[in-house]
Amino acid sequence: MTKKPTLTSTSGAPYPTNKTSKTAGARGQLLVEDHQLLEKLAHQNRERIPERVVHAKGWGLQGTFTVTKDITEYTCAKLFQEVGKQTEVLSRWSTVAGERGAADAERDVRGFSLKFYTEDGNWDMVGNNTPVFFMRDAYKFPDFIRTQKRHPMTNMRSPEAMFDFWAGVPESVHQVTILMSDRGIPRSPAHMNGYGSHTFSMWNKDGVRHWVKFHFKTQQGHDWLSDDKAAEIIGQTRESYQEELWNMVTQGNFPKWTMYIQVMKEEDADKTDFNPFDLTKVWPHEDFPLIEVGELVMDTIPQNYFQMVENAAYNVNNVVPGIGFSPDKMLQARIFSYADAHRYRLGTHYEALPANAPKNANVQHYHKDGAMRFFTNDFGNPDAYYEPNQYDGPVADETAAEPPLRIDADAIIARHEQEEAEIDYVQPRALYRDVMNDEERDRLHKNMAGGMAPVSESVKERWLAVLKKVHPDYEAGVRKALEAGNHGDPSLPVTDDTPIKAAE
Repeated sequence: MTKKPTLTSTSGAPYPTNKTSKTAGARGQLLVEDHQLLEKLAHQNRERIPERVVHAKGWGLQGTFTVTKDITEYTCAKLFQEVGKQTEVLSRWSTVAGERGAADAERDVRGFSLKFYTEDGNWDMVGNNTPVFFMRDAYKFPDFIRTQKRHPMTNMRSPEAMFDFWAGVPESVHQVTILMSDRGIPRSPAHMNGYGSHTFSMWNKDGVRHWVKFHFKTQQGHDWLSDDKAAEIIGQTRESYQEELWNMVTQGNFPKWTMYIQVMKEEDADKTDFNPFDLTKVWPHEDFPLIEVGELVMDTIPQNYFQMVENAAYNVNNVVPGIGFSPDKMLQARIFSYADAHRYRLGTHYEALPANAPKNANVQHYHKDGAMRFFTNDFGNPDAYYEPNQYDGPVADETAAEPPLRIDADAIIARHEQEEAEIDYVQPRALYRDVMNDEERDRLHKNMAGGMAPVSESVKERWLAVLKKVHPDYEAGVRKALEAGNHGDPSLPVTDDTPIKAAE
């Protein structure tokens, strides 16, 4: 029989027991000298870390990305330089609004984040399952998130707050239409697309920059749940996504996605009739077709969920040479906010945790002390703790610099007014009128009416006025569903790919 390993304290001393406390006699008080008991209780008090402000409920897998097509004319990023090249990836999918204990099958936007462990460091693709978002300027993001959380008095979710905010930010109607459509409740993360959503940039070995959009298309086929079916599932289990991912991987049916990019020449950004850096807009595929890049296969369940998924810290600012940013206002703000959130939630050196640590061999920096200083980075010489120094400490590599990014001549203006404009209704109108069929529009009307049912009449009318600007039939359909009180529809087809095309 194999001898079991010895249980020890965190300092390495063997534990004589892990069953009973040290007391003053068989019936006496606990002794404060029972440091092993105190250590065990103290650690338990600290086992739960703050949940994420958004995207608190999540599921993750490990896997690989394989390049299938050559895109070196657009980027010099090393992970794309050779067809067949593989890169390790850590994924995390999530709901946006719900707390960590929320049910998986709730109507919500889903996060879709990937951490690529490249030879030039980590590239984090921090996206959603929708190609757009509720707003284009991060100044209103904290207000929006407050509407998604609990009311300060009732301590319940507030549809009144949600629709009141959306009615005041009509650019949100594109995203809300997607959220209230069939796509609002994916069957599982494996049955939804992922999008970088923002406009990013790439540059090639010659320093030529292109604007890009990232797309990850599910190979499992699209599958959604109606409100009625989701309620039935939630009544049986709150962990339906975790269960489905677990079953798929353990049965060898590994979830897969095909990665594509859309590409726009840098100088063409001024030629579109919409702002290509506006997060509430998509790029039409007829003008900017999808270009295949590679295949993502998620085939491994992390050995410890907390270590690899809960501790995973995805940063939109984690880019590698060959991939960069754009003037997208929401993207620019996320460059700060994500890393700041991780420092608060996980600690100063969160990026050195196993889930976040880059796998390239030569990781050297001058970040030193503070909480969680559990690693050594003195480069073999403790005197090299500042820069410049004469002790052969690491120095910057000028070849990693990106080419100059063009800046709008009006950038000196402190604020740009973001007034409501007809352009905000063009794409949601096309989604509603030209792509959805009658049955899909009917379900959209009923889903939205169901969400609006508890809302005050004044907020209902303000939101209905926004829908009317999209299309009169949209407003009329939701109004009729509200009056009928007929919300939800269990007869949801699960194989039709049409709604996805509308929002791409």
